[in-house]
Amino acid sequence: MDSEDPQERPEGINAIINGLERYNPEAVGNLEDYVRHQCESRYTDSNANRTLLKLYQLNPDRVKEEVITNILVKALTCFPSPQFSLALHLIPPSALTASGRSEELPEAVAKLRLLNDQLQGSQYARFWATLDSDEDYADLTTDVDGFEELVRIRIATLVSHAYREIDLPILEQWLGMDGDAARQFITETAGWAVDDDVVRIPRNPENEAKKSEVREDVNVDMFARIIRRAWEETV
Repeated sequence: MDSEDPQERPEGINAIINGLERYNPEAVGNLEDYVRHQCESRYTDSNANRTLLKLYQLNPDRVKEEVITNILVKALTCFPSPQFSLALHLIPPSALTASGRSEELPEAVAKLRLLNDQLQGSQYARFWATLDSDEDYADLTTDVDGFEELVRIRIATLVSHAYREIDLPILEQWLGMDGDAARQFITETAGWAVDDDVVRIPRNPENEAKKSEVREDVNVDMFARIIRRAWEETV
C-alpha cells in the first residue's frame, strides 16, 4: 500500500503537486474534490493531501473543516506510519485555537489523535472500544467509505507479518468483531484458516523463521599478534 504516491493519482493532480500550481489558491477546489474521491475509492494520497493543507495555511479563508477531518481520517488508515502526524502539523494553527471559527475542529482533532495513538501503539482492542464509545466518532468517519474494513485489513496485514497462528478470541478483539462476522472476515477477506479456536496464517516472507548467521572474519595475522603479545607478557 503506497499512500505517499499512489498509482491511482490522476495526471492533473500530479501536475499540481509537482509544479508551481501547488502555490495557486485556485488549485484548492481540485484538491478538495480529490480528497472526496479518495474517501469514496478506498485509497489515500498523502502527498496530495499535504499539498492541500499547505494551501490552507497560505489561504486560511479557504479552509474547510470537514475536508481537514477527512484527510486525518484517511491518514489513520495508513498506520503504522507518520502520515497522521505529518498532516496534523500542517493544519493552520488558527483553525485549532479556541478563538478560531468553531470548537468542532479542535475537538475532532483531539478525538482522532487518540485513535491514532492507539493504532500506532498496536492497542487494537482499545481502539475499537474507543470508536464505539462515542457517536461522534461515527460522524467523523462517515465520509470515508469502508473505514472500519480498511482498518481491519491493515490490522490483519500487520498480524500476518508477526504470526503463523493466533488464538481466535485474541484476534476477534483486535479486529473488533466476533462470531460469524469475525470468521467470515478471517476466512474470506484475510484468506486464513480457523481450526477450532486457533487461526492459522500461511507462511510469508515476513512471518517465516529465518536462520541467523554470525560470521567473524579472523585471519592468521590476528592470531599472530595475540600470540606475540602473550609471549611478550610472559617474558
